Amino acid sequence: MEKLVVIKNASGLHARPAGMFVKKAAEFKSVVEVKAKGKTVNAKSIMGIMSLGLAQGDELTVVANGEDQESAVAALVELVEGGFGE
Repeated sequence: MEKLVVIKNASGLHARPAGMFVKKAAEFKSVVEVKAKGKTVNAKSIMGIMSLGLAQGDELTVVANGEDQESAVAALVELVEGGFGE
């Protein structure tokens, strides 16, 4: 299962929101990945997420495979769309 989402918060996916994203992804049993800028990274890896260098307006695709894939995608998309509370 996958869903496309656009980064809304002004500072993009810097350290704090990337940490929140990874922590949320780690709550799920599914394999969770992020596709952006032609790369695919493990959503549970802070270094992977930071390496994408995502800024406001950039698109990313949240991909999850496993028993709780729908919940994982929904939770992560909600986090991004909510601007990480910024």
